[in-house]
Amino acid sequence: MDVLDWFARWYAAQCDGDWEHGFGPSISTIDNPGWSLKIDLVGTDCDGRTLDRITHNYEHENDWWTCWTEGNVFRGAGGPLHLRSLLEAFREWATGTP
Repeated sequence: MDVLDWFARWYAAQCDGDWEHGFGPSISTIDNPGWSLKIDLVGTDCDGRTLDRITHNYEHENDWWTCWTEGNVFRGAGGPLHLRSLLEAFREWATGTP
């Protein structure tokens, strides 16, 4: 399944009438340039899980991404072509499968 379809289904599965009003994912841009991904884990099937920082740096200065958890939030940041990498890293971490 495409990672964007998987992410939409994961989000829908977390919505319970309350969670989506105070928590949830957000995708925004950063000025490096690139992407920022923040996913509140409270009340999800990933609640309380941790991820030590993983970082991938490639040859070009905008060709990088990193993910970690902090304060029960999954966080990711990456260059302008790595939004998919961030979502794939979340899927792999959340499901435990590559």
